[in-house]
Amino acid sequence: MEFLDTLLGIDPNYIIIGLIAFFFSLEQLSKSPFNFTKRINHLFQNLLFQITLVILNIFFVTFQVFSIEWFNANHIGLLYVIELPFWVKLGLSVALYDITAYWIHRGTHKIPLLWRFHRVHHSDTTMDASTVFRFHPLEILLVFGIGNILTAALFGTDVLSLALYYFILYLFFFFEHANLTYPKWLNTTLGLLFVMPDQHRVHHQQDQFYTDSNFADIFIIWDRLFGTYKEMPVAQMKYGLKEFDEEKKQTFLYLMKSPFLTIKRIETSKTNPSKPENIT
Repeated sequence: MEFLDTLLGIDPNYIIIGLIAFFFSLEQLSKSPFNFTKRINHLFQNLLFQITLVILNIFFVTFQVFSIEWFNANHIGLLYVIELPFWVKLGLSVALYDITAYWIHRGTHKIPLLWRFHRVHHSDTTMDASTVFRFHPLEILLVFGIGNILTAALFGTDVLSLALYYFILYLFFFFEHANLTYPKWLNTTLGLLFVMPDQHRVHHQQDQFYTDSNFADIFIIWDRLFGTYKEMPVAQMKYGLKEFDEEKKQTFLYLMKSPFLTIKRIETSKTNPSKPENIT
């Protein structure tokens, strides 16, 4: 318990800085499955999203913590119905935050207003570790942030489990988005339960048939259970959204205002293959 308190007591910004430095350096030094130029500019544009989120989150995080602690103080939520060992409740709470995020994520793909904000993340045509930052701040705060509060209201999850969830989430985010070549055996071992990079890459495929799949962040089991799991060979992947292919549409300023612009989605093939190929 003391170790957990110490770990979660580290400023999240330091953890994020350490992770981007580690994965970005690995991408520079190792052979990557996808090559692209202007990586420093790409990193800079994506960092601007994270800086904006940190500034805005100063105000929202207080509201989020206050709300969750109020629910806990009043014993609101299903986890207060029965007594569970501390570690069981902690692990279950992390899973509950993750499954809520899964359903919200599915909603951002299906509800046009939410897609306007979420497509900012999918706009990246050259995905690497810095793509972790490319989320519209309003989506993170108002959609997924409110989702965390609803999770606490329904299930009785607490701030400690939320902190652990985000710690694990960022580890997976950088692992999943990094432009690195991973061992194929990950997909058929750990990939049965957890989200592996090749599985998440399918979610960033330009073809909408694949974009609307593999919504999970930590536990791929949600996609397997609810019928949204798909596979495709890494070599055939093309990242991004066709309507954002222009270089000017890859800038921070354009992407920040893009939810408020009318941008027609350029549809790609929705052909449902009779038998999806294995990830390679």
